[in-house]
Amino acid sequence: MATIKHYIQAARLRTLPLSVSGILVGTGIAASESKFNLLVFILAIVTTIGFQVLSNFANDYGDGIKGTDDERVGELRLIASGLITPKQMKTAMIVTTIITLLCSLVLIYVAFGSENFIKSVVFFILGIVSIVAAIKYTVGKSAYGYSGLGDVFVFLFFGLLSVLGSYYLYTHELANILMVLPAVAFGMLSTAVLNLNNMRDQIQDKKANKNTLVVKLGSQKAKVYHFSLIIIALVLLIIYRTTQITISYKDWMFIVAFIPLFLNLKVVAQNIIFRELDQELKKVALSTFFCAILFALGSFL
Repeated sequence: MATIKHYIQAARLRTLPLSVSGILVGTGIAASESKFNLLVFILAIVTTIGFQVLSNFANDYGDGIKGTDDERVGELRLIASGLITPKQMKTAMIVTTIITLLCSLVLIYVAFGSENFIKSVVFFILGIVSIVAAIKYTVGKSAYGYSGLGDVFVFLFFGLLSVLGSYYLYTHELANILMVLPAVAFGMLSTAVLNLNNMRDQIQDKKANKNTLVVKLGSQKAKVYHFSLIIIALVLLIIYRTTQITISYKDWMFIVAFIPLFLNLKVVAQNIIFRELDQELKKVALSTFFCAILFALGSFL
């Protein structure tokens, strides 16, 4: 019988810090312009976590019923292990969807009020799209995670939408085009986490016909791709900082977070046994989260 503990396991708590990294970055930049709203910040974090938990539930459900998780390495998969039934997981997905939608509606109202109807509608549509994307990653015959498009989803939603969207909630404008640089950078770092996950699972994914980008590229090209994501992200963040009017040591604190990321690159370069990459996932995810915190602090301190 499924318990609360099992649903918490299915929520994959270690993925949650990564999911809010873009929110922290967008918030930090907005705060540097004296445009910060604590309630918007709290609601944005809660809503984003809701989307991530829904995605994790859907991933467990989609991969579980397709048999992809039967030999999975890493965190326990609840449907594959029989601890949660497919019906119970579908119910959990429905409940999470409703709660997340309600949170997003409150967030939109607090951010825009009743005067900005068009902006409210646009953000509500983005919320619906986010929910559909979270579910369709592994659920259904046309699940895009099975055709190598998962990287695109993570890049767009964890990078561009998360950073630029959260900034817009505070400012109601996107006046600075250079904000695209940190948005792309954190999209790449988040994608690196997914790529590492797929490198770990490439043997099982190939057997299950889950054609992730790693399966399509092969191990060696996937390593080059991984290197590119992290190095280009660092370069973009450096470029963004150098374009600021005033620069101090606080602006460069985020570079500290790249130390474990570069250590990860060494491990990836030398890796032969794919399942050993599992321990690297937390390192890259938490380093990205740490980088977001330092980048945000450097923006407004």
